[in-house]
Amino acid sequence: MSEIVRLGVIGTGLKAADYAKSWARMPEVEFVASADVSAASRKRLGDICLEAGKPAPREFDDYKVMLAECGNQLDAVYVSTPHAFHGEQAIAVAEAGLDLFLEKPMVTTAAEANALIEARNRAKSVIVVAYNGVLSPLVRDTHERAMAGEFGDLVSVSATIWESWSSNYVGHWKQRPELSGGGFMFDTGAHMMNTVCFLVNSDFDRVSAYMNNRGKDVDIVTAVAGRLTNGALVTFNAAGEGPPGCASHMTLFYSKAIVRIDAWGAWREISVGGKPGVREEATSAHQENPLKSFLGVKFGREQNMSTVENGLRFARLWDAIKASAAKDGEPIQIADIA
Repeated sequence: MSEIVRLGVIGTGLKAADYAKSWARMPEVEFVASADVSAASRKRLGDICLEAGKPAPREFDDYKVMLAECGNQLDAVYVSTPHAFHGEQAIAVAEAGLDLFLEKPMVTTAAEANALIEARNRAKSVIVVAYNGVLSPLVRDTHERAMAGEFGDLVSVSATIWESWSSNYVGHWKQRPELSGGGFMFDTGAHMMNTVCFLVNSDFDRVSAYMNNRGKDVDIVTAVAGRLTNGALVTFNAAGEGPPGCASHMTLFYSKAIVRIDAWGAWREISVGGKPGVREEATSAHQENPLKSFLGVKFGREQNMSTVENGLRFARLWDAIKASAAKDGEPIQIADIA
C-alpha cells in the first residue's frame, strides 16, 4: 500500500494554516483540495503549499461541492472549522468513504456522535480526533498502566483548567454560541474533559453543573461534580477569565498511587507510597505535528487511541453538563438524556 495521502481540507483558518507549514513539507502528503467560505484563507493555504514546493490545492467555497467533485481524488480529509459544523461535515466525509482527521471537540452533541459512529461503521473509515492529550506519550502510558492495575482502583479525579480566554477571544467566533457550541468549557476545557474521559475508561453516570457567563454570550466559568459508572467521583473546574496565560492541573487519586498530569499531557508526576512524584516532561513530535499520528493509524503502524467512541463518552458528558447548568445545578442522570 502506498503511504502517499491525498488530503482535502475543510476549514482553512489559522490552525489549518499553521499545521500546513509543516504538513506541506511532508513527502507523504499531497494537498489536493480545500474548502472554506473565505477566499483569503484558501489562498493563504495555497501559498503555503507553493512555498513548500508543492502544487496549490483546488479551491472551493462549499465543502459539499469539494467532496462531490474531488472525492475520488482524495484519501483523507482534515476538518478544522468552528465547532458547530464538525458533526455535519465529519458525517459527510465518512459517508463519502474517506478517512478523517477531525479537530476537537469532535461534535457538539451525543446524537451527532452516534450518527458519526454509524457513518464510520458503514464506510469502514478511519477517524482520528486531533486531541493533543491523547497523542501525548505520558497520557497513553498513564492509561495503559492504569488499565493494567498498577495504580489500583480509581477513587476520584480533580481537574482544573484556566485561560485568559474571555479577553483573548473578544469578537471571535468562539464566543458566538451558534458557531462554537459552547464557551470556555467546550473550547479549551474540551482538552480537560476528553483527557479525563480517556484516562478513567468509564462512562459518567450522573453530573451536577453550574455555569457563569460573566457578561458574555457563552459560558466563561464552569464547575462540575460527577460520578462515574465505576463509582469514582470527578470534579471539573474551568475558569476562562483571569491573568494572561493558560494551564491545567489534573489529579487522579488511585488506591495505590496519585497521578498528577496536565490536560495536554505535557508533564506528569506519579506519587507512590507517599513519596513525591518526579516531574516528567513529554517529548513527542506527534503533539507538534499530529498528522503523523493520523497517518500512523491510517497505515496500521499505531493503535487509534483518539477514537469516536471516546468522543461519544465526552459528548454524553457535555450534554449532561449543559442540561444540569440550564437547571441551576440540578443533578442529571446520563441515561435519562442519552
